[in-house]
Order: sequence, then C-alpha cells, then structure tokens
Amino acid sequence: MTDVPHFSAHADASQIIDWLRDTPAPHTTYLIHGEETAAETLRDRIDRELGWTAVVPKSGEAVLSADRGASLREIGRR
Repeated sequence: MTDVPHFSAHADASQIIDWLRDTPAPHTTYLIHGEETAAETLRDRIDRELGWTAVVPKSGEAVLSADRGASLREIGRR
C-alpha cells in the first residue's frame, strides 16, 4: 500500500485520471475518500481508461497486504 500525503482531494475526476496515468499501475487501487457514488464513478473510469483494478471498499472492509510482510489492514471508507 502507498500513502500519498500531498495529494489534493480537491482535484476533479479528470485531474485524478491524468495524475494516475503518469504513475506505475498498482495491483489494486482502493478509493476510500469521498461520496460513495462519486467514488464508484471514478472506479469505473479508472477501469475503463487505465485498465486498472479499482475497488470502493465497504465500511470496515479489510485487505491482506503483501508489502512489509503480510498483514491485515483496514481499508474501509472514511
């Protein structure tokens, strides 16, 4: 998992797609911020335009992460 501390949450979907386009494709992209409907729309654009796997997790959902050794991390929406 990667934390992006200086990323502005005020970018619109097109700006986010453009920003992501310049980064290496991750195994999975988790969208955990914003309104659920908007996050689902962005997830669909990420899939369609970048060909990446993107997920909008449910509250309290967890994922097994392979970075820094396998550990269970909560990724639920904020």
